[in-house]
Amino acid sequence: MSTGTHPTVGAGTSVPVHTLDRAAPTPRGVHWHDRWLAERVQQTIAPAAVRLELWDRSSPYQSPHPPLGDLVVHDRRTLAGLAVNPDLWFGEAYMAGRLDVRGPLEPVVEALSRLSLTPSWRARMARMLAIPNSLRAARDNVHHHYDLGNSFYQQWLDQELVYTCAYFERPELSLDEAQRAKLDLVCRKLQLRPGDTVIEAGCGWGALALFMARYYGVRVKAFNVSTEQLAFARDRAASEGLSDRVEFIDDDYRNVRGTYDVFVSIGMLEHVGLAHLHTLAEVLGRTLRRDGGRGLLHFIGRDTPCPLNPWIRRRIFPGAYTPTLAEVTSRVLEPSGMSVVDVENLRLHYARTLALWASRYEAARDTVRERYGDQFARAWELYLAGSQAAFASGWMQLFQIVFSPRESVPPFWSRSEIYGRRIRQ
Repeated sequence: MSTGTHPTVGAGTSVPVHTLDRAAPTPRGVHWHDRWLAERVQQTIAPAAVRLELWDRSSPYQSPHPPLGDLVVHDRRTLAGLAVNPDLWFGEAYMAGRLDVRGPLEPVVEALSRLSLTPSWRARMARMLAIPNSLRAARDNVHHHYDLGNSFYQQWLDQELVYTCAYFERPELSLDEAQRAKLDLVCRKLQLRPGDTVIEAGCGWGALALFMARYYGVRVKAFNVSTEQLAFARDRAASEGLSDRVEFIDDDYRNVRGTYDVFVSIGMLEHVGLAHLHTLAEVLGRTLRRDGGRGLLHFIGRDTPCPLNPWIRRRIFPGAYTPTLAEVTSRVLEPSGMSVVDVENLRLHYARTLALWASRYEAARDTVRERYGDQFARAWELYLAGSQAAFASGWMQLFQIVFSPRESVPPFWSRSEIYGRRIRQ
């Protein structure tokens, strides 16, 4: 990545600003109506201590205190977009190089995120108009995000290619250690036993399925609709001699058949969509053994119903929806006859995970830019920073719910059975 230093007005120091090639139009003069609009935008972001700067380097920022960072707007259209629909236009303009952030990206995005903790009328309307995820749409959406080439993710994920929240039992754990700790935590919460039959809905590159089979002696059927992830997982199972215990299946979770001891889903629920939560309930109701069955859902959620940021839905996760605990219990667990056994919120663990991902991504950014182009590189940079900000600010949550059929004995008596055992590393 190419960086430069530019003085921040009133700060007295030089801070970095991203200086990638831009697709912005040639800047024109700043007129009175531009300054009027800029003042309105500045008033909106002033509580975040973020300074707005126009293409002629003028700014309506008037605080006597130095700003946390600057939003550098390069053209009139971007200014108008920030005023009318900032949730979408911030990402679109940043991705295209028509908006830069001078200063540290994640703290600026986090400060702006804290201004938006109440869903807007646009967010409520978007939730009402969300398009349901059909079988074809679900496969297309997964392809859009996950089939970018395994080498892309290998540059910044951990060795196991676990693309979900890690578990930092101790703050000093490395990313690799924390991801393995998360895999073992899931297994302990499920109280896996040798010979158990397990369904995994949305298996990624296969890390959890292989971990369960290797260390807990279970048999796993892992469902996924990402072509590249499945090929990688199958090759790994074969090379590690686990193909007889783990079957990676190219199919949608809705087509699961049979009865199993355990159901687990790590980071898949967000892709189900609000309109299809009932289908997950149907799957649980018909596949999880009523006597002794148990399950775990690990998912990004909310405290208040709200759709994903429109830019994230357009560019990163089409079709995704992050549900509340109430929506999951009322639309998934209650209709399937399940009782909640345990709930844990790991949102700060996800903020730390994303910080480590962002750092590793930054180290690989030049390679990403060369292969995918400037817009792609900037989009993923913003996506990682914005996601970290969302979890740090409390705008997003990371829930783990353990459940079992209501007539069944819960999988553990107390949490000491989960946390009192040494993590496998």
